[in-house]
Amino acid sequence: MDIATFLIQCLNAVQYGLLLFLVASGLTLIFGIMGVINLAHGSFYMIGAYMAYALAPWVNTYLGGGFFTTLLVGIVLSVLLGYVLEWVFFSYLYEREHLQQVLMTYGLILVFEELRSILVGNDVHGVQPPDWLAGSIPLGDLMTYPVYRLFISGVCIAIAVAMWALITRTRLGMKIRAGASNREMARAMGVNIRLLYRIVFAIGVALAALAGMIAAPVSSVYPNMGAGVLIVCFVVVVIGGIGSIKGALVAALLVGLVDTFGKVLFPAFAGISVYLLMALMLLWKPEGLFKAG
Repeated sequence: MDIATFLIQCLNAVQYGLLLFLVASGLTLIFGIMGVINLAHGSFYMIGAYMAYALAPWVNTYLGGGFFTTLLVGIVLSVLLGYVLEWVFFSYLYEREHLQQVLMTYGLILVFEELRSILVGNDVHGVQPPDWLAGSIPLGDLMTYPVYRLFISGVCIAIAVAMWALITRTRLGMKIRAGASNREMARAMGVNIRLLYRIVFAIGVALAALAGMIAAPVSSVYPNMGAGVLIVCFVVVVIGGIGSIKGALVAALLVGLVDTFGKVLFPAFAGISVYLLMALMLLWKPEGLFKAG
């Protein structure tokens, strides 16, 4: 493997890991803070990808077009979707057994897939990146790297910094950390736990949907695309530590490196490399790399 190929694979690994972080950070917030096993989280990634495909013509017609306008409209819609879902469905699950949580969230997967089939169909769709992000930068004499992939990494890094600032430097972040540490004590101190959970869930849905929207030009848009992402995101959450944003970032980058270089160096064992990493982590540190916060 020459230097240019190694550099490209490193960039691919980081980009994939950061995209995983964007999805897994919402999952670890919901799982770690609210205590809900949300199997439907991958569906929010799928919904985001389909919004990137379906909203673009509407935005072009009524709002004058623009890639960032499409992202903004999609984020607003996903926040509203998350708020309504928590209010209508998830607010009844906090005191229920995990089996009931699994059954209801699995039912939501079926509902979302059927709605997707009715509204958009079952075809595979492509989403074009904006023209100013459609080029490539040279790496060596023969290889190039897409600018849009670098854009994805930049967006994910910006979101990671924003989430760190939100959790550690704001009053809302203080309430989130208090709710994750001791729900009853936070309620006794005057924190509106119901409203806090709706905000957290809406943020989690928006993060997953945003990941789907920015990933759509790279991965295409197709039915049941959230299933594979969900499984890997649970691996990230387990490795990083349930409820830990920092852990989700470190674990996602580790998974990205192991998966990418596993496919290059050991293609016959690439399918199990990520799960082997999770097994080793469970043996070494069952609680994950970091604690919640």
